Amino acid sequence: MSSSAPQDTGHRLWSVDEHLADVLGAVRPLEPIELQLLDAQGCVLVEDVTVPVALPPFDNSSMDGYAVRTADVQGASEEFPAVLTVVGDVAAGSGALPTVGPGEAARIMTGAPLPPGAEAVVPVEWTDGGTGGGAAAGMTPASAAPEQAGGEVRVHRAAEARAHVRARGSDVQAGDLALAAGTVLGPPQIALLAAIGRGTVRVRPRPRVVVLSTGSELVQPGEPLTAGTIYDSNSFALAAAARDAGAIAYRVGAVADDADTLRSTIEDQLIRADLLVTTGGVSVGAYDVVKEALSSVGSSIPSGSSGSGDGEGDADPDVEVDATRIDFRKLAMQPGKPQGFGTVGPDHTPLLALPGNPVSSYVSFELFVRPAIRALMGLPESEVRRPSVRAVLKADKALGSPAGRRQFLRGKYDAETGTVSPVGGSGSHLIAALAHADSLMVVPEDVTSVEPGTELEVVLLG
Repeated sequence: MSSSAPQDTGHRLWSVDEHLADVLGAVRPLEPIELQLLDAQGCVLVEDVTVPVALPPFDNSSMDGYAVRTADVQGASEEFPAVLTVVGDVAAGSGALPTVGPGEAARIMTGAPLPPGAEAVVPVEWTDGGTGGGAAAGMTPASAAPEQAGGEVRVHRAAEARAHVRARGSDVQAGDLALAAGTVLGPPQIALLAAIGRGTVRVRPRPRVVVLSTGSELVQPGEPLTAGTIYDSNSFALAAAARDAGAIAYRVGAVADDADTLRSTIEDQLIRADLLVTTGGVSVGAYDVVKEALSSVGSSIPSGSSGSGDGEGDADPDVEVDATRIDFRKLAMQPGKPQGFGTVGPDHTPLLALPGNPVSSYVSFELFVRPAIRALMGLPESEVRRPSVRAVLKADKALGSPAGRRQFLRGKYDAETGTVSPVGGSGSHLIAALAHADSLMVVPEDVTSVEPGTELEVVLLG
């Protein structure tokens, strides 16, 4: 790597770490609520859950077969089978159980409780199934042949004590810790909660994230393009990314470059937002509507302060009207230099204003919005950011990077070889390259050239 000192542009530049710290400093985990199990999927548990009853709660069979005493089948073979009297059926959910005495067996189904006197289960394939013939392939349904719950069964193999028996408490014991506070509830965790009898659970709810694209040039996918228009991809990408982070995402159709319309849209969306994300309109152009709209949000949605910092270009760096404060700032990064952050509305809802170029928008989401969502969920600090690894650059030539900027390049990571390869160029409009990348290669601020074979930090996106 070759290095160069950061250049003084005459404007205050925030570092990536400073901006992220400012965002996370203003975000607090959502208040816990009690939810039904399926509604709690994807939420973070806020209390330890202990096991009230052992799992399984009773000894039960792991096979369809016959419950027997081991002494009665000792030495059994196909030539000299053990002939036992069948005293009844034991199905899953059975209440009253037959007692298995000497020379007796009970036909038993998978999951059914082990009847008194029985010490093991022999699979039906080790028997004649009560037919008097050879080895059985399975059991005849009870409704079709109820007489097979009685009569005799020939057992062709011996069984050791507790064979094919699931012991009471072999999964978890009463009083054990089932799930610890901080656990994200996925399908296996919800299954465990149901298995121990929990109908509801106390969690932090999934954050509600509203995503708004801005730009009069944006057209919804599926509609025809006209001269000078493009399809709105950002709102779809960011809504999907918010869901991937664990949020409930609401995508708002593209808002035209009109400050009044955007202000009205933000006001309307506050009722269902724990976090607002806008994309586009944060640079220094004459039609950067997000900066214009959020500079005069008005007293109808007052908010608290998000922090302080210098702004961008010739625009007013610290916008404050009726206690609403949105900071627009430049970051020492590429892509994603222009950023905005603040809180709006009576509930001080966090708002992150991202740049409009697709790659800039997505990279900014990964670096700043995703951690904010994870913090709202109440996840531990170790799970707030994407994991990163060190990998060796595999490329045909050196990669350039601007002095004084932390660059995030799209990459393809190979875990087996510990290498990472660039995908596409550095342009912030290259959506196709982004779709084929699974990581971001991080080039530090003081590095202007990265030679092949250099070890880099790699942020894993998958």
